[in-house]
Amino acid sequence: MNMEDIIVINKTELKKKKEKILQAGHERLHILTDFDKTLTKAFVDGKKISSITAELRNGDYISKDYAEKAHALADKYHPIEIDPNVSLEVKKKAMQEWWSQHFRLLIASGLNKNHIEKIVDSGKVQFREGSLNLLDFLHKKNIPLVIISSAGLGGESIRMMLEKENKMYSNIYIVSNDYNWDSKGNAIGIKKPIIHVFNKDETIIKKFPFYDKIKNRKNVLLLGDSLGDLGMIKGFNYDNLIKIGFLNENAEENLKTFKDAYDVVLLNDGTMDFVNKLLEEIVK
Repeated sequence: MNMEDIIVINKTELKKKKEKILQAGHERLHILTDFDKTLTKAFVDGKKISSITAELRNGDYISKDYAEKAHALADKYHPIEIDPNVSLEVKKKAMQEWWSQHFRLLIASGLNKNHIEKIVDSGKVQFREGSLNLLDFLHKKNIPLVIISSAGLGGESIRMMLEKENKMYSNIYIVSNDYNWDSKGNAIGIKKPIIHVFNKDETIIKKFPFYDKIKNRKNVLLLGDSLGDLGMIKGFNYDNLIKIGFLNENAEENLKTFKDAYDVVLLNDGTMDFVNKLLEEIVK
């Protein structure tokens, strides 16, 4: 990764946080991350691949009718999601509408687990370079990795991606949208609450049994690719927090808001090298 693609907002502050986390020991650390465009690449072979859901929408997997309607929803709601001038309250309402309508559309269109498997096996969605090393390192050190994802194809797609690489480790916990499936693998309902890009927060995690494993690990490394991902830490009483943001595209437009929000900004859909090096420095 080029040095010019790494922006450390305040080097002194980052050094202080690193030293405090190192002194506390890695038994007090957990990692909180988004999945799409954070652990995975935003571009594959020069083509924008934002998520498994986007690939389903763009490919010929379910039906033309599904693709048309899904694109219409994206055209309506995505501009609201990325508009810096729209309030969080309005964005939250719009995202809840988008996700709910899209889930109903997927179920009505006959979503089956086989559709997700086909996309995962196609290799069109790929892990960011260095992400698999990150997963290995965290497993070796028994540091919990919590993935909070608003993915439209939910936890099932994330598990399949990890299983394909033999990385579905016991220290990984997935908080995502999940479907109810029938015996033939058809999606027949969506479990609540619906997680979208602006309501991911650790208060959701308190409802999961694994919360006991992280509640005393009050040093946190947060990884995300949007401002909405910062909400993942909301409601968690941390001691030290290092926020790393992947600004994959539209850097000129979004750089200021990312610099205001994150401790480190990584540009141009780069590798996970900076994160891996940072972890090696704070986990001895």
